[in-house]
Amino acid sequence: MRRKLLTSLIGIVVLAAGLLGTNLALGYHPALGLDLRGGISVTLRPVAGQPFTQDSLDLAVERIRERVDSKGVGEPEILRQGDAIVVNLPGVNDQKDALDLVNVTGKVYLRPVVGCYTPAPTTTDSSSTSSSVDSTGTTTAGSGSATTVASTATTVTATTDGATIGNGTSGPSRRPSTVPPTDGATSTTDSATTTAATTADGSSTTTADGSSTTVADTGVTTTSEALPFSDPTQSQLLPTRDGQRCQVGPSGGDGTVFEKDSAQAEIIDGGWGVTVALKGGGGGEDIWNKLAAECYSGGQSCPSHQLAIELDGEIQSAPTVNAPSFTGNVQITGKFSRGEAEKLAQVLNSGALPVTLTSEQVENVSASLGKDSLKAALIAGAIGVGLVILFMFLYYRRLAVVVVAGMFISGALIYSMTSLISRFYNGVLSLSGIAGLIVSIGVTIDSYVVFFERLKDEVRGGRSLRNSAQRGFKAAFRTILIADAVSLIGAAVLWYLSVGAVRGFAFYLGLSTVMDIFVAYFFTRPAVLLLARSGFMSGSSVLGLDTEPTTSDSAQLTGATS
Repeated sequence: MRRKLLTSLIGIVVLAAGLLGTNLALGYHPALGLDLRGGISVTLRPVAGQPFTQDSLDLAVERIRERVDSKGVGEPEILRQGDAIVVNLPGVNDQKDALDLVNVTGKVYLRPVVGCYTPAPTTTDSSSTSSSVDSTGTTTAGSGSATTVASTATTVTATTDGATIGNGTSGPSRRPSTVPPTDGATSTTDSATTTAATTADGSSTTTADGSSTTVADTGVTTTSEALPFSDPTQSQLLPTRDGQRCQVGPSGGDGTVFEKDSAQAEIIDGGWGVTVALKGGGGGEDIWNKLAAECYSGGQSCPSHQLAIELDGEIQSAPTVNAPSFTGNVQITGKFSRGEAEKLAQVLNSGALPVTLTSEQVENVSASLGKDSLKAALIAGAIGVGLVILFMFLYYRRLAVVVVAGMFISGALIYSMTSLISRFYNGVLSLSGIAGLIVSIGVTIDSYVVFFERLKDEVRGGRSLRNSAQRGFKAAFRTILIADAVSLIGAAVLWYLSVGAVRGFAFYLGLSTVMDIFVAYFFTRPAVLLLARSGFMSGSSVLGLDTEPTTSDSAQLTGATS
């Protein structure tokens, strides 16, 4: 029994110290929210009267997060609260910058691809010049190495009534590109590749591919660049999701050519792909087929034969068009993983009914006000903890040492968990969260009071301190579990039903309550039981009672032993 108690006690101390030490060594710390650091909070809502889907809102949240991350804003908080999106940007002080950062349209554009290239690694060579795009869509560059254009590994095939026509060839598809190399660029030739092209009537033709075009490398890293703003009326150089850059022409259509919620990720010819239905008539098939014919023929506006699916300045996919016209459905196949196919389907569904967001509220929080709030919260917490500890020493005497040690253990665990949540789950500690932690001190102290008062009752009943500690914890722990369960239920309901800062309060109240149960069983129980076996708790200086065993209790113990 003693060994088990020691194992539990030492284990939780090592765990708390290890987690705290690891977080401090790695530099992990709780990320402070907007109200503690200062910055700008923007609340966005869909434009009134315009239809939208929940998928569109979810995608808008994802796009805002990508934009904010690409800009390098530290520890942003982006929350979906019903139909509203709340974006908290710590450290951002200019309202125009904040609004530009969260200005996503959620609209999918279909744009012909002129050519693509892969950016070179980061360089600090001051002599290198960046590329520029003129109004005709031609890319010019200064010094830099030539990089070969890489086609995306996606293929578009035509289907009728949801069925694939032709042989269903999937995988990389390459066609000859007629883009002339820019200044300083070279043209390379691949080995011949045979690709099946499906026509509208179901017949197949085979073309021999091989050539690819190169575009001069800019010599500038793009990993930390913010995503460009989309201008569908102009030719632009836009990034792809896999790190390439593609020169695209003006948009020839948008995602509204697709039927609402018709895009589905599914297995096609042994690999993951996406099938999406086209709207009939001038608003769907006519627009799509005009673009398809343009890219299929490899004309001047679409020499790469690729059609880019662009969302908010980033190309989600650029499949090669293998048919001049389509009826009914479009099937996009390639070397997709399941997650990539589902992501593309989500993009297409969002484009069919895009959401237009408008800023409902923009709120500035000064950095000085944030520092003052944090200082006030820390002072309030310190005063509260100090008063509680003083009371415990006055009322429970030396046994209050267990309370102090337990609070240090709880504090180390909560700090470590908060740091890990901030590091890996983009969580932040706001002023309301600190309020939840301060309130949770009362929940934690209640557990000690329940245990110690039960222990006193057992001692008053004439039992030994060792026996009282064992019996007292068993009875008290049931009460602790019930009380903490009530707090957890309240925190869960509050978190689920509330929005904004109240959620932070509920989350940290719930986290502290879980830690209270953990510490009560693995630290408080073994600590008190071990101390009850020693001389530390003997005499009236513990619990305010005489804890020496009575004669009758000794006789009972002797009789029970015999």
